Amino acid sequence: MTDRRAFLIVLDSVGCGGAPDAADFGDEGANTLGHIAEACAAGRAEDGRSGPLHLPVLDGLGLGRAVELASGLRPPGLGARPQGLWGAATEASRGKDTPSGHWELAGVPVPWDWHYFPEDPPVFDATLVARVCALAGTEGILGNCRAAGLAITAALGAEHLRTGWPICYTSADSVFQIAAHEQAFGLERLYALCAALAPELHAIGVGRVIARPFIGDAANGFQRTPNRRDYAIAPPAPTLLDWAADEGRTVHTVGKVADIFANRSAGTVHKGVEDVALIQHMYRLATRAETGSLTFCNLVEFDSLYGHTRDLSGYARALEAFDTEAGRFLARLRPGDLALFTADHGNDPTWRGTDHTRERVPVLAWGYGAGDIGLCRFTDVAASIADHLGLAQRGPGRSFMKAAQATAR
Repeated sequence: MTDRRAFLIVLDSVGCGGAPDAADFGDEGANTLGHIAEACAAGRAEDGRSGPLHLPVLDGLGLGRAVELASGLRPPGLGARPQGLWGAATEASRGKDTPSGHWELAGVPVPWDWHYFPEDPPVFDATLVARVCALAGTEGILGNCRAAGLAITAALGAEHLRTGWPICYTSADSVFQIAAHEQAFGLERLYALCAALAPELHAIGVGRVIARPFIGDAANGFQRTPNRRDYAIAPPAPTLLDWAADEGRTVHTVGKVADIFANRSAGTVHKGVEDVALIQHMYRLATRAETGSLTFCNLVEFDSLYGHTRDLSGYARALEAFDTEAGRFLARLRPGDLALFTADHGNDPTWRGTDHTRERVPVLAWGYGAGDIGLCRFTDVAASIADHLGLAQRGPGRSFMKAAQATAR
């Protein structure tokens, strides 16, 4: 077994523009990182921060070069000479959603089209509503629309407590989400409802049924709890997680990664209600993760708190805060380790609407010196990590470790 370890960190929605098929999704010109950098340099992202976007650690790995390679835009403030491997990846799957991006980064493109619910309410038909009511034992549901989770919980939380009806909603992703009060509705009852619905919705191509528990009341406000649970379709073929587990390697999954992969080969699962807690897990794993192990982390708040809400300043603040944490994380790694930072899609906070945006994503690798990966594929991420760990690769990707002709430390 190799003495190397690998850490794959997905910065959820931190795209860098330039997807060749962006126009097919209505996203031609979207560029999450590029537009944030431009806005910061122009003084349009001054809430809680100020000035040009400052990301010395990620830019030092090659972030600015990755944005320019992907989209042709030179992001203001991101012009460091790269000290890591850098490039940009293009997705093949026909989606700009979380499972598509993560599965393909793990070596498995999605071979089917997801089922998406309509944009205009009611988004769920009478048959599906009746099925939810029968399983929940209620006379109706609340919501029945596309919505942001925090907003719909705030808007309908009091009515949910009064009626006992579950709050059901979707998004631009292929998801059916149910929000319910942990005490008044019951956490186990919520889980049972989602578990019963999941196989039926998976059968029509809905990717995930998500339990969204919350607490609180109208007087004091409602807050989500860390007890979210995703009931997801399993990937259609073995992923990087399976490749590692099948060869007896230790796997750690941080954040919602285990849920995205239907808990298959998820190893030890590390959860937290906020990204700050997930980063603490990453600090510990940098010190304690086993020889030959794979750690796969998703940091969701770039997407959930700032992308979907189109909070430009908030997104910039989150990037700058993470950059500091990334430096501290890298300082804990050992010689022979690989840390690879990437994203699963875009969510440009300057773009119209509240949906994800179809973009290329940056690929930044620490542990192999400096080198230009160039334009690669999402599946090349899995192939490269497998190459680093000495795993038998079973996916379509190609390792960019060899392509960059970099020398391992």
